[in-house]
Amino acid sequence: MDTHNPTLTIGAVAKRVGVNIDTIRFYEREGLLPEPVRRASGYRSYDEGAVRQLRFIRRAKDLGFTLEEIRDLLALSADRQRGVKAVKKRAQERLAAIDARIAELTRVRDGLEELIDACPGHGSPEQCPILRALSDAEDQA
Repeated sequence: MDTHNPTLTIGAVAKRVGVNIDTIRFYEREGLLPEPVRRASGYRSYDEGAVRQLRFIRRAKDLGFTLEEIRDLLALSADRQRGVKAVKKRAQERLAAIDARIAELTRVRDGLEELIDACPGHGSPEQCPILRALSDAEDQA
């Protein structure tokens, strides 16, 4: 084996990156990861570039980027002219979406907390403010 360009099996790559083998195959089918070289035996053979790219994908997913957004980020990472500016813009858009989601979740949490506080926890179901709110939700919209 060439020590300058070591080849790794799909299992070894999966272990190093912390994903399962099916995830790697999925990313290949989705075009996020290039098809690997095949050994004479037919087994996939990966290099360190694949490990780096899979880590990139995993970290981007951890930050909430969709697969389509990750595809864009991967393409932009190779763009020496406009890549960094565009990546920053995508990250700002992701942050704005996260902030909007947090605001929505906070609103939902506050509403649920009000309903819980208003519910005595006993009595007839018709008197439960939680059940009334859920039943009347369409009327309130």
